[in-house]
Amino acid sequence: MHKTYHRIDNIAGSVVNLRAEGVAYRELAEITSRSGTSLAQVIKLDGDNVALQVFAGTRGIATDAAVRFLGHPMEVPFSDALLGRVYTGAARPRDNGPALQDGMIPIGTPSVNPAKRIIPSHMVRTGIPMIDVFNTLVESQKLPIFARAGEPYNQLLARIALQAEVDVIVLGGMGLKYDDYLFFRDTLEKSGALSRTVMFVHTAADPIVECILVPDISLAVAEQFALKGKRVLVLLTDMTSFADALKEIAITMEQIPSNRGYPGDLYSQLASRYEKAVDFEGAGSITILAVTTMPGDDVTHPVPDNTGYITEGQFYLKNGRIEPFGSLSRLKQQVNNKTRKDHRTIMDAMIRLYASFKETQEKAAMGFRMSAWDEKLLKYGALFESGMMDLAVNIPLEQALDRGWSILAECFEPFEVGIASKFTDEFWPKK
Repeated sequence: MHKTYHRIDNIAGSVVNLRAEGVAYRELAEITSRSGTSLAQVIKLDGDNVALQVFAGTRGIATDAAVRFLGHPMEVPFSDALLGRVYTGAARPRDNGPALQDGMIPIGTPSVNPAKRIIPSHMVRTGIPMIDVFNTLVESQKLPIFARAGEPYNQLLARIALQAEVDVIVLGGMGLKYDDYLFFRDTLEKSGALSRTVMFVHTAADPIVECILVPDISLAVAEQFALKGKRVLVLLTDMTSFADALKEIAITMEQIPSNRGYPGDLYSQLASRYEKAVDFEGAGSITILAVTTMPGDDVTHPVPDNTGYITEGQFYLKNGRIEPFGSLSRLKQQVNNKTRKDHRTIMDAMIRLYASFKETQEKAAMGFRMSAWDEKLLKYGALFESGMMDLAVNIPLEQALDRGWSILAECFEPFEVGIASKFTDEFWPKK
């Protein structure tokens, strides 16, 4: 039987402070007052001084409210019945379906021992050429999508959720506008992809603490599916909202702020979530793709800056397209030599020629006279952007590689592209 306390020392924002013994960090508590019962979580311990973050806020809670500690951290139900369902950041049904009570699992557990992980070696196909061809997503990889406000990052995530060749999608939304939540739900439902998806959605109107819970709940569920042998893709949007929630709570607790007001442990908070990406030996895998918005399009902002040190590359979403320069998948070489033998060749050649196109584009903008070679590059750049970079392009990897050869053949002669003749002889389109 857990002890109940009847004295709260003070209330600040959504945080209550009291004295209690034998309490663990992240343990749950129930606060019962005249307005009802609220759930709270231990977020700070200092001797017997305990700080509790109240999920639904402290409105209606008086200092004589009853606080009962539950003796366990936040838990989430797990079973195959989760698939096709939509939950809040506190794992309550958002879709008016029945609540699940069986198979409760803790969240926020430690990540897998690196010594027990398998070296990534399998590609995750998405049907998006700028990912599949140029910066391949690899199973158990963790990659952020860096984007400024207004970019179609949620639309990109929805397309990946529809097209990715994985067994299970876990979608975690943080600080979403209600329209964005409805967009994800309706898009997945109409396509039939909701049947392999579980959604944990925190909207901007929900309690701030639920925003912090979304990544932990999503990754705990993903881990259980992976242990059952499933290839799981976790899509998170937006990790900057998650960091802002951490900052808001840190300010309430009067912590000493670090860079731009974020808590000093921001790096550790982000890393503990991203490091959940893993390939289990003899079981499944967890791959993480997470949106990180950049306030003011500033990549030196603390959230993208810290993220870059944790993840294995990044995708830059700019002007509605995944940019080839700046985007990077550090693990693509693990799988590119296992797809088609011309994969790395066509990738390298097209990016090199696109860089030359960018230089020619600057020359044209400054009024320089264009040579015949410059004209070829300008034609190539336009075809590359419309045929490969446009996010509306939806084709399998092999078809994307063939399209790459077709674009090169439409603009250049085989000897002009810097590709070995053994490849041009086999793959160059015959006129």
